Amino acid sequence: VQLQASGGGLVQAGGSRRLSCLASGRTLSIYSMGWFRQTPGKEREFLAAIGRSGLSTFYADSVKGRFTISRDNNKNTVYLQMNSLKPEDTAVYYCALNSRTLPPRLLASYDFWGQGTLVTVSS
Repeated sequence: VQLQASGGGLVQAGGSRRLSCLASGRTLSIYSMGWFRQTPGKEREFLAAIGRSGLSTFYADSVKGRFTISRDNNKNTVYLQMNSLKPEDTAVYYCALNSRTLPPRLLASYDFWGQGTLVTVSS
């Protein structure tokens, strides 16, 4: 399976951005998905995850209430809507696929990763 993240770019603090993750090679609807981010010198950080049907979602405390994960299985795509962005949200954002339905907040639960898309939030 290949995951392609897109939607990154430059946004002002307080603004919004929607990231997309398009999957190819497998039907996305049978897998849980997640979004992570990473800044230089830091570990990759869990942000949000969504179950196969989209009914179950999980969020890191740092983004709860500001970010929303969703999916459109017909389009084989997962989204991350980011609102009220802050300069500290600047990072490379990655989508990932959890093929074995392991605990959604753990980095090790994900076995396929997209290439990352850079989001820069200016103050």
